[in-house]
Amino acid sequence: MANRATKPVSLIWGTGPLKLDIFIEPTCPFCVRTLGKIKPFLSEVGESNVMVELHLHSQPWHLFSPVIMRSILAAATLPDGKNKAWHVLEIIGQHREEFEFKDHASGPNMEATPNDIVRRVEQYSGLSLQEAFKSQDVTASLKRYAKFARQNGIHVSPTFMVNGLIDNRFSSGEDISEWVERVRAELKNKLS
Repeated sequence: MANRATKPVSLIWGTGPLKLDIFIEPTCPFCVRTLGKIKPFLSEVGESNVMVELHLHSQPWHLFSPVIMRSILAAATLPDGKNKAWHVLEIIGQHREEFEFKDHASGPNMEATPNDIVRRVEQYSGLSLQEAFKSQDVTASLKRYAKFARQNGIHVSPTFMVNGLIDNRFSSGEDISEWVERVRAELKNKLS
């Protein structure tokens, strides 16, 4: 098993010429708000116009971040994995407080183990993740996300990159129409 080639998992929606990379931490309230806007944004701007790639970005003050990220990527290795990973992202956002710590350092999750967290994700998502959680593909994906974030100077989430460059004009607090307007302007400039 040690010599088995690994295939990192990608979380990409859309096929367009403009690439929007979004770095998220799944239990961050600002990232949860961002996630809720991605599907409507894609619908509005058109999946043939933009490609959105999510990059899971661990933040150490979210203490179970790596376990939760690994659970999302485990879902992505299953059949129809991209949609299952999205489903897990949504349920984590809906139950965010159950995966977090009070003031990032106390509360009921102090007694929780990584297995408890994975079982909680399984319970809410209806998916069996224990075996996939151990996958070397998941490990390769986590390493790839960390390396890519470091190479691009990503420190906080959500962070947005347009065609490979950090774009601080985007934020989780904006209306979807602002994202659409900005992307349409970028597409117009790209085609000019």
